[in-house]
Formats: sequence, structure tokens, C-alpha cells
Amino acid sequence: MSATDLSMHLLRQREVLELMLFKLEELEMLLSTGRTRWVHHATVEVERVAKALTTATIERDALFFDVAAEWGAPEATALRDLIDVAPTDAWREVLGSHHEALSALAAEIAEKKGAVNQNLRTALRVTQETIAGLGEPTGEYAASGSRVADAGSRLLDVRV
Repeated sequence: MSATDLSMHLLRQREVLELMLFKLEELEMLLSTGRTRWVHHATVEVERVAKALTTATIERDALFFDVAAEWGAPEATALRDLIDVAPTDAWREVLGSHHEALSALAAEIAEKKGAVNQNLRTALRVTQETIAGLGEPTGEYAASGSRVADAGSRLLDVRV
């Protein structure tokens, strides 16, 4: 294994993280627009990408170990460690750019995950309120889950 193999693997891992971000954005759009019919499928896709990330992380760790040993630093177990022991400025620059991109993607994914979780909690709350109020007027809700109008909502607006 070589540093080139590691760099190529990190590039593929960045692509998988971008796919994760895309899938989370899809899920967020479905939830925020009330298109809950496809939420299960979107969730399954997010889980598939998460499994791919787990596999990629295991492979990356093996490459880290090999490159660290090759560079004379077997204790280097993270990308930041490898950057510190890289034998040339070129490798420090390449690995540094991977580190920056991966860190930025991880931050975006964490933020998007929070938004998706909030939308899921809102959808759950609206569903629970609707079920609790069966037979009683429940009001109107916006796609975000916030209440737009109190009781008396109708499928047909007769006030026009």
C-alpha cells in the first residue's frame, strides 16, 4: 500500500460523504414539503450510504496504518497524524486538502442531520396530535409542522 492508494481512497470517501449529504437533503425536502410517502425509501438509502461509510472507514484505517509504517510513524492513526509525519510538502498539502474537505463535509452532514431530526420530530408530533384529535377539529398545519390555524380546518374552504 502507498500514500497514493490512501489519497485515492480519501477521494472516494469524500464522494461517499457527498452522497450522504445529498441523501440527507433529499430526506429533509421530503419531510419539509410533507411528501412523507417516500420517507421510508429515503431513509433506507441513507442507511445504505452509512454502511458504505463504515466499510470505507475500516479500509481507510488499514491504509493509515500501512502509510504510517512506511513513513516511519506506526503510531500515526489519524489523517492529522499522517499530515504531521508526511515526508514531503507535497504530501502534506495533498493530505491537508483531504482533511479540510472531509472536515467540511462532516460538519455539513452533522448540521443536515440535525435539521432532518427536527423535521422528523415535528412530523411525529403532528401525527400524534392528529391521532389524538380524531373526531375533533385539529386545525391546519404548514409543511414545517407549525400550526397555521386553530380548529375548524376544512378540506374545502367554505369561507371563500
